[in-house]
Amino acid sequence: MFTGTVAVLLSAMLATVLMIAIDRFTLGYLTKEVAAAGGRVAIEMERGRLTYPLAERPSRNIQVVDSRGGVVASTPQLRGRPAMTTFIPGNANVASSVVCGGVFPRDECNIVVAQRAHRGDERWIVYGSSPRIPPWEDPQLTALIGGSAVLLALIITYLGNRVAAASLRPVTAIQTELDEINAVPPGRRVPVPPTRDEIHDLARSVNDTLGRLYTALQQLQASLQQQRQMVADVSHDLRTPITAIRAEVEDALIAPQETSVTTLGSTILGGLNRLQAITHDLLTIARLDSGLPGAREPIELSKLVSAELQTRRPTKRIESALDPDVLITGDRSRLTRLLANLVDNAERHADTTIGVTVRWQPGDSCDDQRFPGGAAVLEVFDDGPGIPSDKRELVFQRFTRLDAARNKDSGGAGLGLPIARQIAETSGGTLRIEDSPSGARFVLYLPTTSSEDDHADAASPSSPSSPSLPSPPSSPSSPPLPSDPGTQGERAD
Repeated sequence: MFTGTVAVLLSAMLATVLMIAIDRFTLGYLTKEVAAAGGRVAIEMERGRLTYPLAERPSRNIQVVDSRGGVVASTPQLRGRPAMTTFIPGNANVASSVVCGGVFPRDECNIVVAQRAHRGDERWIVYGSSPRIPPWEDPQLTALIGGSAVLLALIITYLGNRVAAASLRPVTAIQTELDEINAVPPGRRVPVPPTRDEIHDLARSVNDTLGRLYTALQQLQASLQQQRQMVADVSHDLRTPITAIRAEVEDALIAPQETSVTTLGSTILGGLNRLQAITHDLLTIARLDSGLPGAREPIELSKLVSAELQTRRPTKRIESALDPDVLITGDRSRLTRLLANLVDNAERHADTTIGVTVRWQPGDSCDDQRFPGGAAVLEVFDDGPGIPSDKRELVFQRFTRLDAARNKDSGGAGLGLPIARQIAETSGGTLRIEDSPSGARFVLYLPTTSSEDDHADAASPSSPSSPSLPSPPSSPSSPPLPSDPGTQGERAD
């Protein structure tokens, strides 16, 4: 519809312009012809003789007007009539104008050409005229141009529709593909036309959008699956202590003489402690997810680690090597929770020994660009079964416990390590598992507030307060951790 309307408008404009051009051309040609006929009469009059008839064509009119305005000679159509017009040439010898009515029929316009002629000392004027017929008054010419305009409009409409259909064919293919994609997951892509035009760019943009939607859908599905798994894990972890508490209370009610308040209270208290630990972890995760900023206070990392280790009652031997003057800025309670989670995880899976080190690492040796001024490094490692390299990131997902850890029923709810990593990231650092000959080695990097020169001075041989750092599996200040002769097994928080 739009193409046809545009074609009709363009054809009408073209026909109008063509008619005007023909009119201007014929008017100019007619003026020259009338001027030539009048000029011949003016030359004959100056020679003193006129040849009749004055005009060679019946449609031409010639008048010779003397200096007093009287008509002295005329063609038969205007004989006995006054001069056809009153205008005279100016400085030029020839002038032309269109005259309607007057000596001519009422509905007729003529092109009139006036020329000066000299007869003796007098200046006479020769008027020549011819009817001016516009080209649109010619039925054959009008029909020809009108028919051509209609034909041109039809051709433009047809070709425009063909071109539009060919141009929009890739769009139709894209739309068809999108309709099919809407019924299935958006793993498919729309066809990209080979032409380098706007439709090609549109198809690429659509494919990019579909790719992002597909990725977002996969992430959403993974999140929903993780949420369903989380609900199942939370239900399992909460149901276990609740079932144990219920069983103890029912046994006490059935046979009160076979138990005591102390025994019952101890049993129930263990289950309540587990429930409290799970709810506390969930509350911590909720606070971290809400984005509430933690406190920002200067902390000496070695003192914080030392204080936490002194309050523990470990079941495994803990060996530590803590460099002094490793200063950081952060939330003391959150960092204490991070350390406690790492040590708890190591204690659950270690065979005999847990290692804890604190040191400062210069910025030029840090792989992460976030620590240009150096990093405070906290390592917690053990001599347990270790974690396979392909599952190191899996243990940082919430409520994730590897099969071996779940089968051993080591007591972890799968929240300790995710909480530890989230605290590390909110503190501007990183927490990851790095290679170790035996067991698992968790390494925490935090931005330090101390300068590189201070640590260089503290690490110089002349400084008696700079102990050597232990590293798994051997250290100058601590015996090596026993290595597992077999392959590393599966474990997690």
